[in-house]
Amino acid sequence: MKFKGTDSYIATQDLKVAVNAAITLQRPLLIKGEPGTGKTVLAIEVAKALNKPLIQWHIKSTTKAQQGLYEYDAVSRLRDSQLGDAKVHDISNYIIKGKLWDAFTGDESPVLLIDEIDKADIEFPNDLLLELDRMEFFVYETQERVIAINRPIVIITSNNEKELPDAFLRRCFFHYIQFPDPDTMKEIIDVHFPDIQKKLVSEALRIFYEIRDVPGLKKKPSTSELLDWLKLLMAEDMTPEMLRERDPNKLIPPLHGALLKNEQDVHLFERLAFLSRRQS
Repeated sequence: MKFKGTDSYIATQDLKVAVNAAITLQRPLLIKGEPGTGKTVLAIEVAKALNKPLIQWHIKSTTKAQQGLYEYDAVSRLRDSQLGDAKVHDISNYIIKGKLWDAFTGDESPVLLIDEIDKADIEFPNDLLLELDRMEFFVYETQERVIAINRPIVIITSNNEKELPDAFLRRCFFHYIQFPDPDTMKEIIDVHFPDIQKKLVSEALRIFYEIRDVPGLKKKPSTSELLDWLKLLMAEDMTPEMLRERDPNKLIPPLHGALLKNEQDVHLFERLAFLSRRQS
């Protein structure tokens, strides 16, 4: 069982090695990288390539680790007891299974995505240490132990918003997705837009990487934003010549809303254009 990439996802050799190493070691694969570099999509493509079901757990700032195991709905049980419902005598009727429970008890080994783990409280990773390590947990309300029938392939993503605990990191295989170089980016573009003009791609990539290299940029445009920009360029019938011959006093590219996502970066380009006009 080896991950070799898919037709719709360009995986570097290092990334394929990381995925397969995590599978061999039976450890969670912790993926970090800039937003928009395909961390979440990786889990989807691994599931597709290995023909496995995908279970996705998207983490929010309010998410608690316990929710991934199970939750006990005491409020519903109290309401049913007041109404005289017979099912109130079986506490298992009020146990809500979480994503880890589903992953542990599926008919076949799934791919479990724990997406953006760094959004949660700092204690969140520590609260899942034993469960991810031993692949089991205990349900106190029903006095049962849930053990993974088929060990899932666990992929955890992080945008580096906060540091993860050392004890958690020791239990993971780690890989950082480097931002694609121009050659790799061309391969990614070919997958999404096989009929796009090569000259348009070359000119757009030149502008794109120039923008990323501008000092002081608050948010560098990502791969997904480049793809959105190319889609708009094609919809507007933008030619390579039109991109190349844009007004030098306007450093900001056409349809820049797809690339620049905050007013600070737009103002930065406007100031650079103003300085360029003064110098000329």
